[in-house]
Amino acid sequence: MTAIVVVEDEPDIGDLLALYFRQEGWTVHVTDNGSDGLEAIRARRPDFIVLDVGLPGDIDGFDVCREVRRKSNTPILFLTARDDEIDRILGLEMGADDYVTKPFSPREIVARVKAIMRRGKDDPARSDICFDTILIDLDRHEVTVDDEPVALATQEWSLLAALAQHRGAVLSRQQLLDLAWGVDWIGDPRTVDVHVRQLRRKLGSDLPLVTVRGAGYRLG
Repeated sequence: MTAIVVVEDEPDIGDLLALYFRQEGWTVHVTDNGSDGLEAIRARRPDFIVLDVGLPGDIDGFDVCREVRRKSNTPILFLTARDDEIDRILGLEMGADDYVTKPFSPREIVARVKAIMRRGKDDPARSDICFDTILIDLDRHEVTVDDEPVALATQEWSLLAALAQHRGAVLSRQQLLDLAWGVDWIGDPRTVDVHVRQLRRKLGSDLPLVTVRGAGYRLG
């Protein structure tokens, strides 16, 4: 059974999300601050985390995400009342898989959670791909550098897998969004650029991920 931790300081929103998630047959634990959220995440090891950015106290949503990403690739969806581009980029660069601004439809949140989890389970190819010190194992959804595993967020992996499966081809931002995020995903196409930077940072100079000016990106 899918387990979700919701970290949201507005009780009405937390309770509403819990109601919709439970209607899907998922188990839900709701907390209203960063400290309790981290404790719940460590204790429960959920399949998914819904995380408000503007939490009260000394630990906000970005802090929680940063701490989770040190040890876990659990998918994270950020909720926020702030619609600044810098906040969206910061959240994605920290490893969040999606970012939704308030107000929102709880049905949209459920759909986005389902889409992210579905992409995490997809296995469209059955082969290993090697670039110098980098090994991409599409079967196991793993990537290593010098035989050391590298932790990627769900959406970072989906983007890498899409590029690897079409290695040598130039893919536009829209094509990458369709392949890695899904054709029904709605958001800023520059999300691709953010995740490309994350892949380059995490996998290093041996990753032959090339920017083709005016066209898109090519792996290999």
